[in-house]
Amino acid sequence: MTHSFPAPALAMVERMQAAAAANPAQAVAFQGSPGANSHRAACEAAPDCLPLPCFSFEDALDAVKDGRAASAIIPIENSQNGRVADIHFLLPESGLSIVGEHFMSISHALMALPHKDGSLGPFSVAYSHPQALGQSRHFLRERGIVPLSHADTAGAAAYVAEKGDPNVAAIAPVLAADLYGLAIVEDKVEDAHDNMTRFVILAREQLDPATLAGDTAMTTFVFEVKNIPAALYKAMGGFATNGVNMTKLESYQKGASFAATTFYADIIGAPGDPAVDRALEELAFHCKELRVLGSYRQARPRG
Repeated sequence: MTHSFPAPALAMVERMQAAAAANPAQAVAFQGSPGANSHRAACEAAPDCLPLPCFSFEDALDAVKDGRAASAIIPIENSQNGRVADIHFLLPESGLSIVGEHFMSISHALMALPHKDGSLGPFSVAYSHPQALGQSRHFLRERGIVPLSHADTAGAAAYVAEKGDPNVAAIAPVLAADLYGLAIVEDKVEDAHDNMTRFVILAREQLDPATLAGDTAMTTFVFEVKNIPAALYKAMGGFATNGVNMTKLESYQKGASFAATTFYADIIGAPGDPAVDRALEELAFHCKELRVLGSYRQARPRG
């Protein structure tokens, strides 16, 4: 879907896609235009990788499924603005496995084209990814700037450059201003300066939990409990009695019936640990469905 990228990003996208196509084993797919936060995350997590820009999260996951990339790096949650929309649906549906995680501090700038006299603003609207807009909502509200959604942060910067209207701004990483010829109006516009995003790394094959021996491991899974009273309470009991630390538990609705709730969970530990095995066995007893999405090395201590 190269045609979906804004024109100022196209040449870079095509060069990066060609490099990845020549060596898929080194390619890491990410969602967004060059200069997006996910681009930076890919380079931080795998410094020798060939970053492969993809227009949507689905495209990035498909690149791995189709063998055009060895892995994908996907943002899953932000410390300030919560989980990334749709990710909890996309991960289980993708058929891919989580093989790693990466945490990255996030900082954004307001950027735009200058007027002919060199001045900047005022701005009627600012484009960015919904996550970045949510992370900067107080900043925008105080200045009367209307937030408008775009597919990704760097793509928003490229779109503003393409649009050519100096009264329209973008919120994006500073790198995007350099790539697309925009001027920085104000840096660090996120409302909280301890802004952190957690990314997960996905591949076609799960890591063998035995390879994680000696390291602190995380395991991510999704499950749906039986539709009986106290099912969730009973399902969680095995983690308490076996001393397994659950660091995340979120619910989301699958389908339109509102009768079946699916849960997404992270625990510390991996299958092969007797306590984890017992807890997962007890969980499975109370579930209609249980699927482990992967075990991987912990990148940041919990608690």
